[in-house]
Amino acid sequence: MSFQRVFSGAPWENEVGYCRALRAGGQIFVTGTAAVNPDGTVHQPGDAYAQTIRCLEIVRDALAGLGAGVQHVTRTRMFVTDIGLWADFGRAHHEVFGEHPPTTTMVEVSRLIHPDMLIEIEADAVVST
Repeated sequence: MSFQRVFSGAPWENEVGYCRALRAGGQIFVTGTAAVNPDGTVHQPGDAYAQTIRCLEIVRDALAGLGAGVQHVTRTRMFVTDIGLWADFGRAHHEVFGEHPPTTTMVEVSRLIHPDMLIEIEADAVVST
């Protein structure tokens, strides 16, 4: 089986040793994706909706780099630092996946890698080989 990898250029990819997404046959795995701007700063600190949209933009770009789209996503996992903001996270998720809803999980975690990050999202997708 061959593997294809996509990198986003985030500094942590090289430092930690991971890629943004990996395709193995017909399966695609998108690593935990936080709301980071191209310059490495946190996107819209304090805005749960905007951060979720930014995460999903990065996920969408990674999927596209491997020949897939949001319609191929079968599962998302949302790690959030304040479950009380679930409606804002959920509204953004629905806007992206409403026509092709995947299975999903949202869990509260004590913190993410930067204190201004409110959410990190993983995604799995399946495409035909």
